Amino acid sequence: MKLKSIASLLIGVSMLAGVMAAAQSVKDDVDKTAKDTADATKKAAHKTADATKKAAHKTKEATADAAQKTGDTTKSAADGTKRAAVKTEDATANAAKKTGTAVKHGTKKAVDKTKEGADKTKEAVTK
Repeated sequence: MKLKSIASLLIGVSMLAGVMAAAQSVKDDVDKTAKDTADATKKAAHKTADATKKAAHKTKEATADAAQKTGDTTKSAADGTKRAAVKTEDATANAAKKTGTAVKHGTKKAVDKTKEGADKTKEAVTK
């Protein structure tokens, strides 16, 4: 009976050692998986940070370029407005001069016709 008890005890200890070894193997696998996951997460975080930096740089460049183009367009529009204002001023002055000249000639013609009519009236009355 002693032999049977010792054999049972050895079998139990042997099984316990196997279970412990299996548990240790599972723990090692879990630790390795956790480390691999942490490494992959770290790499992904670095890639995301790099991509974000590149995108921010491109956005900054695009914004600066757009601002420059907007400034150039605004300056061009302002220059065009100035040129149009000068042309309008010149055209207005020219039109005023032509109007003045036309009024002067029209008035002179009206005076001449009035004088001619008065002379004819005077001749008709004196005859």
